[in-house]
Amino acid sequence: MRICVIYESVTGNTRMLAEVIQKKYADMLTENPQEADVIFLGSWTDKGSFSEKMREQAEKIRGKKVFIFGTCGFGGSREYYERLFERAAALLDGSNEIIGHYYCQGKMPLSVKERYVFMLQEHPEDKRMQASLENFEEALTHPDQKDLDRLSELLDELKLA
Repeated sequence: MRICVIYESVTGNTRMLAEVIQKKYADMLTENPQEADVIFLGSWTDKGSFSEKMREQAEKIRGKKVFIFGTCGFGGSREYYERLFERAAALLDGSNEIIGHYYCQGKMPLSVKERYVFMLQEHPEDKRMQASLENFEEALTHPDQKDLDRLSELLDELKLA
């Protein structure tokens, strides 16, 4: 069985997940998606979905087993992760078989915090913005070792090796 890992990472979070996958299946990797039986498709979250580049990649895949993975700045909600997965899955052609998915929280660029702080200065009573700033701080440690271990355990359950 041949495996291809295709992903985009802006801050390094999604790359960390991709590296867990690549290490797990090191002897099965191919760089050519056409040769792969299984494609691991990953992206950072851009406005609640895959990045533009990864949306384009997803739409090209045909007749493969696909595992979707990604990171997002907002964490702690399995429901949110499920919505992200559903949006990514909707990009795939029906000829593909989704064999699993994994999302976790990831740190965000400092520019996001700066925007939150500025907006909070303008509207100090904004509870939503206060929560966003707190979430930013929580996200700074992610993906953490627990996140990476959960992905590794999920990969073990796939029994691809």
